[in-house]
Amino acid sequence: MLRRQWPAFLLAFVLPLVAVYWWWGGFRAVDVTEAVAGPYRFAYLDYEGPLSNVGKTQRAALDKFERAGVAAGDTIGVILTDPRADNGRVRAQLGYTLADAASVPEGLTEGRVERRAVWRAQVQAAVILAPSKAYQALADALAARGQAIVMPTVELYRPAGEANRIGTFTLEMNR
Repeated sequence: MLRRQWPAFLLAFVLPLVAVYWWWGGFRAVDVTEAVAGPYRFAYLDYEGPLSNVGKTQRAALDKFERAGVAAGDTIGVILTDPRADNGRVRAQLGYTLADAASVPEGLTEGRVERRAVWRAQVQAAVILAPSKAYQALADALAARGQAIVMPTVELYRPAGEANRIGTFTLEMNR
């Protein structure tokens, strides 16, 4: 009896999970390179708390952009502390990039990341999956050189612009 149920189990449960993982970019490769990145001008909210709650603060920053009528650029997060060192807690600056002439929305702080040499990990995947893939690929590439991830890091997410397409996540760490 169990043998006859395997195909139904695969079709009903396993195949949809694999399809969603594929759709979200779970099987896409992460490109890790040395690069020069920046400068970035951004407006942000300070955050301190569990890594799992950063989305709420990111959304609060976007609400301030929308109320001010200022165009929000790419999502940006400057991750100041290592969540592995503090049981999943992190200090970060979470917000959106700004055009050079744009005003800083009320309630947000202006930040800048200067042009610098970085290790860059980039992947085209859903925002829920991309950070873990990028950090793991960067950690693996650095470990091969006898190095490790050092904070702060800069995370950028550029949406594809269409609801049915996946955006690009970029992780940068100073060299």
